[in-house]
Amino acid sequence: MIRLVVDGSRYLAKNGVMSFIATVNQYIKRDLQYGTWIENNEPGEGDLSALSEECRSFGYRPRISIIMPTWNTDEKWLRRAIESLLSQVYDNWELCIADGSSEKPHVQRILSECACKDPRIKVKLLKDNKGIAGNSNEALSLATGEFVGFLDHDDELLPFALYEVAKVLNKYNYLDLIYSDEDKIDGKGKRSEPFFKPDWSPDLFNSCNYMCHFTLIPMRILEEIGGFAAGYDGSQDYDLFLRATENIDRDRIYHIPKILYHWRMIPGSAAASCNAKPYAYIAAKKALTDSMTRRGIGISEVADGSGTGIYRIKYSLIDEPRVSIIIASRDNAEGLKNCIQSIFKKTQYDNFEIAIVDNKGRKEETQKYYGDLAKVERVKLLYYDHDFNYSAMNNFAVSKTSSDYILFLNDHTEVISGGWLSAMLEHAQRKEVGAVGGKLLLKSKLFKNESIQHCGMALGLGAHGVAGHVYYKWPDINGYMGLNNIIRNCSAVTAACMLTKRSIFERVGGFDEVNLPMAFGEVDFCLKLRRCGYYVVYTPYAQMYYHESSGRGRDNSPDAQKRSMEEANYMKRKWGETLDNDPFYNPNLSKTRGDYSIRL
Repeated sequence: MIRLVVDGSRYLAKNGVMSFIATVNQYIKRDLQYGTWIENNEPGEGDLSALSEECRSFGYRPRISIIMPTWNTDEKWLRRAIESLLSQVYDNWELCIADGSSEKPHVQRILSECACKDPRIKVKLLKDNKGIAGNSNEALSLATGEFVGFLDHDDELLPFALYEVAKVLNKYNYLDLIYSDEDKIDGKGKRSEPFFKPDWSPDLFNSCNYMCHFTLIPMRILEEIGGFAAGYDGSQDYDLFLRATENIDRDRIYHIPKILYHWRMIPGSAAASCNAKPYAYIAAKKALTDSMTRRGIGISEVADGSGTGIYRIKYSLIDEPRVSIIIASRDNAEGLKNCIQSIFKKTQYDNFEIAIVDNKGRKEETQKYYGDLAKVERVKLLYYDHDFNYSAMNNFAVSKTSSDYILFLNDHTEVISGGWLSAMLEHAQRKEVGAVGGKLLLKSKLFKNESIQHCGMALGLGAHGVAGHVYYKWPDINGYMGLNNIIRNCSAVTAACMLTKRSIFERVGGFDEVNLPMAFGEVDFCLKLRRCGYYVVYTPYAQMYYHESSGRGRDNSPDAQKRSMEEANYMKRKWGETLDNDPFYNPNLSKTRGDYSIRL
């Protein structure tokens, strides 16, 4: 309780009253929602019997080995961990335990007792404590299963956990890594803080060990990579997962969007406090650095991210390629001037040009400002004299530039962070990345912090159910699992600040100016990238203000609403079920709100 008061006081001082209230309300709401979600989605006692019968009918019944190193575990939690295996409805498992010479006598007594009662429980009592990695390898040496899962000595699996794994393997028997969602459980058995994860997101994984619990890997892969490595204690699982995924195709990694694992939240545990094991975060940065070295990827450093256990890999820039910054504008001289001045004043990356594509700008102040810009080096003026068509204007501008990299930018943005362009370019240069988006902020009168305009998009959100901005107008604080402040993959990012390679832009045909002249052009573009196998990346380290009051403004006329509906319907016809199944937005999260509320 004292820790909560201290943490709350620090948060209040840093972020202000309104942000504090908004955050507390969200946690309370999610806690209430989660109880309802559990009732609606998890099997009851009667259902478990039916699942047990179903297990016996599986055509493929792989043995699943669960690895559990122990050391001085409290008796209550050790028994609960073991009982969680004994309660599994899928029975073809083995629990492989290696005890690192515990000083508490009850540990070895309980382990020996359980091993005698059930032959599926294998125990190795070590003479010396070999550390978490060494003890885990000793447990692994007992395993004979085709797949290996990992259980901490004070955590629990839900009774249907291995059933869900076996069910997936009966459908996809080629998988090389499986992971599930997880939650936390306290000493009284109260469940909280569900983590509904995305499907495989390599950039999120390189920013934090989001897979964590419950993860399973085939024994053959563990043998190939040599099991756990020494020197990463506290993050030995992160290092193991990094090495395992380095040579696995993305379609062989499977996410089960169900809570299968309880992470024990007791005093002194990492689940209760991020500061419980500070050495783990040093080891994690070492694991990431070593992973980049093995993969031959140039980085300048692995830096601390926005919170404990979050990291930022800074990729090395390859040369200094020229970037064309394309800004579509129409009679917004004040906003355009503010945008361009901020680019020249703050941007640290110097090799860029600005191409302004004007659409029938007629105001005197617009023409006067264009006259001033004509004298500015690295700025070119282009004129698109047709009806306003955002997609066509940007395609036209691309055709009039020659840089290898194209950045689309709205004329009501303002640069905040000097490293914004470098932060985007370091990802755009990666061969697997098709587009990069930045964080856009709104200056807020309500919150001490700015509020969020864009930190990535999720499919199925928004009034038309096509796509929407997550955390729109939410205070810029660490939201759900800190995802607004973590480099991660999204299905789409806004073209208000989006960087891509010219070659990729041309390969997928640019923006659809025929069917999507006004809305959803960037969503369609990003989905075309994903269809070609590229990732879309969001980085919070490219920050800009987004002045919603400037520019053309929102057109709410009947014609505009009709056009918007037509474009939404086109997107639904073209992309169909893709819009209902965003791999980077868990299906257990709400599609009616963008704040990561639980879907009920």
